[in-house]
Amino acid sequence: MIDVLVLYYSRHGATEQLAREIAQGIDSVKGASARIRTVPPVSTTCEATSPDIPAEGPPYAELSDLKECAGLAVGSPTRFGNMAAALKYFIDSTAGAWLAGDLENKPFCVFTTTSTMHGGQESTLLSMALPFIHHGMLWMGIPYSEQALNDTESGGTPYGASHRSGPKGGLPLTDHERQLARAQGVRLAKAALALQPLNAGQT
Repeated sequence: MIDVLVLYYSRHGATEQLAREIAQGIDSVKGASARIRTVPPVSTTCEATSPDIPAEGPPYAELSDLKECAGLAVGSPTRFGNMAAALKYFIDSTAGAWLAGDLENKPFCVFTTTSTMHGGQESTLLSMALPFIHHGMLWMGIPYSEQALNDTESGGTPYGASHRSGPKGGLPLTDHERQLARAQGVRLAKAALALQPLNAGQT
């Protein structure tokens, strides 16, 4: 059994919904299991700290999660066409994992949510992928053989799953968004399993 890490930051819950759909896709693949982790918010007050264990939801990610995973799904709400600071802060702490090559040759995918249809979904996905390309990972998008990618009138891109959550973050996932998130999880898990011989001595 391999672990595929689903790592996300979610302010109001929309990105978490997408993360859980991706995790369901991962768990549906025989031999793969989703490990869900989040990151703490970043405070504007430098002295403020978050507890080591969140009050609710999944645990906070640790660098060991990156070393132990066979694949990685990374998600964030959009902040002006880029990932949220909380996720970027965690990624910026992974220099040791980069030096050790902990993520080399492992597959990854990215996902995001925006309040509006053209709120920067694709630019966020593209910019979120860059650090993991530097880590030597292999980017898994969503192919157009997934019919929902052709049919969606809301979220869903070839760069990764996405969701339009509405101005107050209250819109539920559409059927197409849900299908694409699960398909992305399935594709990621299958790639991670296929790459196991290459990465046999790495984790």
